[in-house]
Amino acid sequence: MAPEVDLKATRPARFVHGSIMRHVVVMAGTGAIGLMAVFAVDLLNFWYISHLHDPALTAAIGFAAALGYVQVAVSIGMTIGLGAIIGRLIGARRIIRARRFASAFMVVMVGVTTVLGCLTAVLASFLLSLLGARGEALVQAAHFLHMVSPFLPMVCYGMAQSALLRCVGDARRSMQVTVVGAIVSAILDPILIFGFNLGLTGAAVSTIISRGTVVAFGFFSLRDHRMLEWPRLWAVAPATRQIGAVALPAIATNLATPVGGLFTTHFMSHFGLEAITGQATIERIVPVAFAFVFALTGSVGPIMSQNLGAGKKDRVRETLYASLKLTALCVILTWAILAAFHTPILHLFASKGVAVRIVTLFCCWLVASYFFVGLLFVSNTAFNNLGHPFYSTGFNWGRATLGTIPFVWIGSFYGPIGILVGQSLGVVIFGSLAALTAFRVIRRI
Repeated sequence: MAPEVDLKATRPARFVHGSIMRHVVVMAGTGAIGLMAVFAVDLLNFWYISHLHDPALTAAIGFAAALGYVQVAVSIGMTIGLGAIIGRLIGARRIIRARRFASAFMVVMVGVTTVLGCLTAVLASFLLSLLGARGEALVQAAHFLHMVSPFLPMVCYGMAQSALLRCVGDARRSMQVTVVGAIVSAILDPILIFGFNLGLTGAAVSTIISRGTVVAFGFFSLRDHRMLEWPRLWAVAPATRQIGAVALPAIATNLATPVGGLFTTHFMSHFGLEAITGQATIERIVPVAFAFVFALTGSVGPIMSQNLGAGKKDRVRETLYASLKLTALCVILTWAILAAFHTPILHLFASKGVAVRIVTLFCCWLVASYFFVGLLFVSNTAFNNLGHPFYSTGFNWGRATLGTIPFVWIGSFYGPIGILVGQSLGVVIFGSLAALTAFRVIRRI
């Protein structure tokens, strides 16, 4: 049987040669620019809503985001499985199979997220009430989810397109896919929110249009690489089995973080809308401030999987070391910047009451805990791409349950500040354990 190689289909296995640190910096750096653009627009959107001076609207964003993170976690999990298997096939120079499996599995991704998005829209009010949303905040958050959730398949498809571009080593276009969507949203947000006086409805419409733009641009960007074709029915089952073996535990892994966040939001809601607003402010700052760390998790996966597929295990180990070094550097720089500028941040988001104490504590001290979040995320990437996806599932759920619930519950007796401190202590423990396990996995390769 002839080998499944088509050198014209893509640039095969570009990560199996050259400097690992350079590959990690380029892939994570371009990924960070794309993520930062998306999350900066999200932050700007929150800033717009906060200046409508309606606490119910800012709290509504916080409640809606808590459920939105669960939706995105499922999409990210399937994208991780897609990237890990397709990257491994490209590393083994089985390009035709990579294209057929990618095309087939993306049909599955769209189907799953369509069901999830519609269920979320139908059950929005019930789910939000479980989180502690009440009154106008509940009404506004449910309205936002009713509009946005049915378009979840666009988010998943855009993520998949970006992942395939990273798999073939096209970091620039992978970045551009997300940046284009962010630019569209940045332009439409002020026009719809303020110009047409649509408020939260304007933010929802802007989000939907932005998602559609990402999908369209992703198709255009993937055209040159020939990594997509009309899905073949016979390929759906084998693609789902092989990619699903990584995707299912990755979904379980990624669900842990937002589920832990749901517990935190529930406890925080007991202290009023200002506490929820403070938490929502932090949740908008974190993705922008740590875009590089979050980009590492999606960017180094193809580097690890290509080298594993090519049998170059020493380069897999080197990739992990490089990722951890860059994580430490990013957290140190971010901590210094946020601590120095925490007062302007408070004024920027018109923080009041307990929200001031929450944001100040985070910027000056608790931001350091994200080094251990970085350890956990980078370790999960290693587990997912080196054949141990259930390790990442175990550590993430350990953090979301044993590392969150008891710590947050005890902390709640000391107010919103105690909740945040408890949450940070839990991630220190599980991030450290995950990193130690990742090193052991690498040594056993």
